[in-house]
Amino acid sequence: MMYIADENRYEKMLYNRVGKSGLKLSALSLGLWHNFGDVDLFENGRALVRRAFDLGITHFDLANNYGPPAGSAEENFAKILERDLKPYRDELIISTKAGYGMWAGPYGDGGSKKYLVASLDQSLKRMGLDYVDIYYHHRPDKETPLEETAEALDLLVRQGKALYVGVSNYSPEQTREIAEIFAAKKTPFIIHQPSYSMFNRWIEDGLKDVLVEKQLGAIAFSPLAQGLLTDRYLNGIPEDSRANRETGLWLHKENVNQTIGKVKALNHIAKERGQTLAEMAVAWILRDGIVTSVLIGASKVSQIEDNVKALDNIHFSEEELAAIDEVLKG
Repeated sequence: MMYIADENRYEKMLYNRVGKSGLKLSALSLGLWHNFGDVDLFENGRALVRRAFDLGITHFDLANNYGPPAGSAEENFAKILERDLKPYRDELIISTKAGYGMWAGPYGDGGSKKYLVASLDQSLKRMGLDYVDIYYHHRPDKETPLEETAEALDLLVRQGKALYVGVSNYSPEQTREIAEIFAAKKTPFIIHQPSYSMFNRWIEDGLKDVLVEKQLGAIAFSPLAQGLLTDRYLNGIPEDSRANRETGLWLHKENVNQTIGKVKALNHIAKERGQTLAEMAVAWILRDGIVTSVLIGASKVSQIEDNVKALDNIHFSEEELAAIDEVLKG
């Protein structure tokens, strides 16, 4: 049965301008870091993308190495585009990145012109696209001058392979420096993608100031601290949870045990606001207008629907913000 997007998809979603650019992003974006690889159920990923778009989420965020295996998330997204979203291409913001190890040898990693140009060509081929809307350098590369990385991204815009460029995981100093290089080239550098959550507030130590100074947008990943900022761990660690796996890279039992007191206190504040903890955690990131969009991940359609509910109340009183800060300092 042919997919037809919900005709009311734009009615409830918020769209925020990206820095000083003319582009707007949906306040929530869907990341394809997990659940879209060849090891995952394709029809589930397809359902996630379709439901996200039906709810007004227009931005779909990928990277060359998302999977596993690396590259498979882009390939699977291409199938979803072909089957469902091809008629809506001009309503979509599709982004990808390069910066982490992707292929063997000295040219498959980092920030060199050789790697960034080749990687985007590969990504476009995997996704069946002529261009991406945003192309990010995924992480700074200390072995490559920022001028070379900036030159590569500028070239790709001039070649028509990317409309805008961004960076991810850059420090405040690196962000300011590359912003100035891009400004001299008149490159449409518009956005930074940092990790950010109530439990990970590093961008408040300088980066937010740079974003305001340079009039850049931001899209925050890992807003729920890998699930800590949800109700999943309020009553202990579930058997099937990420934290229960000894090999867990991002989330461990220690994380849960050390933060559970704060999680319960934050959950109490969320209830008083009429929100779930996850909804409040997403809303909190958007509280001051500096972050343009929150990048969510999902394994179930219901998780996307729940996250969208956060937009019903993104305003905080001074008392609520003070109470949250008090919990987080404790």
